[in-house]
Amino acid sequence: MNRLTQLFENKKKGILSVYFTAGYPQLQDTCSILRALEEHGVDLAEVGIPFSDPMADGPVIQQSAGVALHNGMSLRLLFEQLKEIRSTVRMPLLMMGYLNPIMQYGFERFCKSCAEVGIDGMIIPDLPFADYLANYKSIAERHDLKMIMLITPETEEERIRMIDEQTEGFIYLVSSASTTGAQQTFDQGKQNYFIRVSEMKLKNPLLVGFGISNRETLQAASAHTHGAIVGSKFIQLLGEHQTPNEAVESLLATLKR
Repeated sequence: MNRLTQLFENKKKGILSVYFTAGYPQLQDTCSILRALEEHGVDLAEVGIPFSDPMADGPVIQQSAGVALHNGMSLRLLFEQLKEIRSTVRMPLLMMGYLNPIMQYGFERFCKSCAEVGIDGMIIPDLPFADYLANYKSIAERHDLKMIMLITPETEEERIRMIDEQTEGFIYLVSSASTTGAQQTFDQGKQNYFIRVSEMKLKNPLLVGFGISNRETLQAASAHTHGAIVGSKFIQLLGEHQTPNEAVESLLATLKR
């Protein structure tokens, strides 16, 4: 069974997913970060593929992508780093990146490489849903890779239900239509959006991302969904601490305050 499917079958609430940019802060940090996340009980990790024009990302992730590319990170090298990851890390792993570098690598080749190293799914924010259905869904499914689609407060119910019908894994609730980045609170409007989607009784679990940075935002995001995704805050902490372990410990302490 796909590890992502297994996670949501075994855990219904309070799931914590953490995103980081591969190759940041140091080129060889990828596996050390993944091991640190698992050792500290994080449920799911999203490995970010650095790209020179990350249009949906805020300044923290943009800066980390620039550093990672300067360090020499590439998809080829990332798959090489992940070659033995399943000997030490058992939690579900997703690849998250923009379409351009994936298409340069080759979509079929990308899916094959993901399957070979034990990746469970992918998030490609700029892949249009219609294109996914027409051209890529059969390839992803052949390699048992879950395609995670993003929705926003502006996404219409009909489209949400279509995404729910055509994908597996979970649905990524973007907390707002803006770029990624830490926020201190979620206003009532955002919370109403979480409630509205939750009340649709979709088959896929729901995780909220964009802006989770402290206990308040984590609780607000998780109250009506299966959990939350942290990205910018963790990357900030990776840049401030000497080791991945210290960064993960700091993140978890921040989310509990």
